[in-house]
Amino acid sequence: MYPDLSYFFHDLLGTDVDNWTSIFKTFGVMLVVALASCGVLLKHELKRLEGSGHILPKKVVEETTERLSIQDIIMNALFAFLVGGKLPMLISRFAEVKGDPASYVFSKAGNWGLGLLAGLATAGYLLWKNSKADPAIKKTEVLVNPSTKTNDIIIIAGLTGVLGSKLFSVFEDLSGFFRDPLGALFSGSGLNVYGGLILAFVAVYWYVKKIGIRPVYMMDIAGMGILLGYAVGRIGCQLSGDGDWGIISAPIPEWWFLPDWLWSYNYPNNVNNEGVLMSMCDPAAYEAARAGGQSIENSCVAGCGMRYCHQLTPGVYPTPLYETIFGLLALAVLWFNRHKFKVPGTIFFIYMILNGLERFFIEKIRVNDRYDFLGVHWSQAQYISIFFIMVGLAGLFYLYRPTRLKETT
Repeated sequence: MYPDLSYFFHDLLGTDVDNWTSIFKTFGVMLVVALASCGVLLKHELKRLEGSGHILPKKVVEETTERLSIQDIIMNALFAFLVGGKLPMLISRFAEVKGDPASYVFSKAGNWGLGLLAGLATAGYLLWKNSKADPAIKKTEVLVNPSTKTNDIIIIAGLTGVLGSKLFSVFEDLSGFFRDPLGALFSGSGLNVYGGLILAFVAVYWYVKKIGIRPVYMMDIAGMGILLGYAVGRIGCQLSGDGDWGIISAPIPEWWFLPDWLWSYNYPNNVNNEGVLMSMCDPAAYEAARAGGQSIENSCVAGCGMRYCHQLTPGVYPTPLYETIFGLLALAVLWFNRHKFKVPGTIFFIYMILNGLERFFIEKIRVNDRYDFLGVHWSQAQYISIFFIMVGLAGLFYLYRPTRLKETT
């Protein structure tokens, strides 16, 4: 497994693990790849719909001036304050923070004297620059194609998706949140996918309606985009070993013809340091470090020479791989048949049904908390997946009811 890029380059090039590249976490890298992939798909589909005349450019009046607003000056000064306060300590204490940079970035630690100096210098420079700038406001009427807003849409979806994922995970573990609010909010673990989908959907729906795109077209694109992003994101879960794995696997059956690791996997070097020590470790040195109050990561270094030194025994179902395979297959079905769906919204509601079915059944072999409701013992994701299926079926019924079809033909 590759909890960060240093472990990947160790396998690829033979370099040391936990070197400077460890600041780049594998799951975070794959999250960026997922968003970039969705951006490519989104832009392609928006341009296709522009070419067919289904979505049209919007006439807007752009106002430009050489002067920065007070809000811009404040935001730039605040950014300089944070960078000036954090960056010097990040450089001087890099060996300490490279394993978990997020905890440092969102902590109170920093050289705030330098930060204040950087913020004031930035504000002073921008105010001086403003005094020399032409205050005139120029107005220009332009046609804006929706495809030019691709980056904005992806940024909104990414930010609200992460926020929604984190908020839903907090609701799942309120006791853990109250024990360590900052740790719960800013840790990279504990993300609820459905929470991210719901909040991102609401935010993007509002934004595309504001810029003149009929939301139903964006919903169809989103259905395919989510499948692609989800598939790529689950590769990140698999590579980093972030805990989104399955339950202990059954013995490999005789009829199984695929590689054994597709049935059962032990996630060596997983980022959560769950399981038992790997074979190259010194258990006595590890336990001595733990008894001395060292963290799991530092104990791994003491006993194994690396920060991540555990693997699962026995093996478990590699459910992230199953979800990646399903996501890519479902995307292929929708992508290659998208021209056949003449009623806008069809692709999105089919996506809802497919996503709900996949998540409902994968949860049966995933490690997750279960909740009793009306005699049913399901995970939170299973309850939400049933809701997704119901919405998908209701949406298709609404789109294809005879009276509506007559109205659209």
